Amino acid sequence: MTLAYVPGDSLAHRLDPRTKLLVQAGFAAAAYAHTTPRGLAALTLLAGGCLWAADGDLADLWAYRVAFPVLFFAPLVAGATLGSPWFRPARAATTALASYRVLLLLVVAAAYVRSTPVRDSRAAIQRTVPGRPGAFLGAGVALVFRFLPLLRRDLAAAREAVRARGGDRLPVRERMRLVAVAGTNRALGRADRLGTALAARCFAWNPTLPRLAFGAADYPAIALGVGLFAFAATAA
Repeated sequence: MTLAYVPGDSLAHRLDPRTKLLVQAGFAAAAYAHTTPRGLAALTLLAGGCLWAADGDLADLWAYRVAFPVLFFAPLVAGATLGSPWFRPARAATTALASYRVLLLLVVAAAYVRSTPVRDSRAAIQRTVPGRPGAFLGAGVALVFRFLPLLRRDLAAAREAVRARGGDRLPVRERMRLVAVAGTNRALGRADRLGTALAARCFAWNPTLPRLAFGAADYPAIALGVGLFAFAATAA
């Protein structure tokens, strides 16, 4: 399953992308400022509300499954020691809270990706950051959102091809090498074709982007984003 934009008419779909970016930034600031269990518990409810507002569910998080082992084992690694007492619960607990904080950020990010078209994200960035820097960032974000799923699909296809040719009997290191080489070759090929396509279409720094406008639902969400920044400031 690949996380991508899903057309809909949910509350999050109706929000201006600039509003959603503000809420994301405020949520991240609050999550990094309030690292206690109580603070993260409050942010858990908010993260769940963001996903619900985008008509999403926990199945959307499966797109981040590569990160789950790291988040799970990080506290165990942090708490382990080479000598007595062999395991420090305090260090493990601190890292566990940090891992959970990252998970909450992924939930809010999933709500944004699910409810925001790529062109709207580009328009929001270019109209927030003026000049060439904004155009550069907007184009970069658009390309990442469009091509990251394709690159992941290429890696999955390379892995299936290796398996179909009996590669599952090879050592893990050799299988990883074959998949990495094939995936890199496909990525470079896509990059070459992308450059040719951009040149053929006369890529411009001032493309026609969708119009953005704040609606009635945006103002409470903007207040929420500002409130999250204020909540983060209380921990300073």
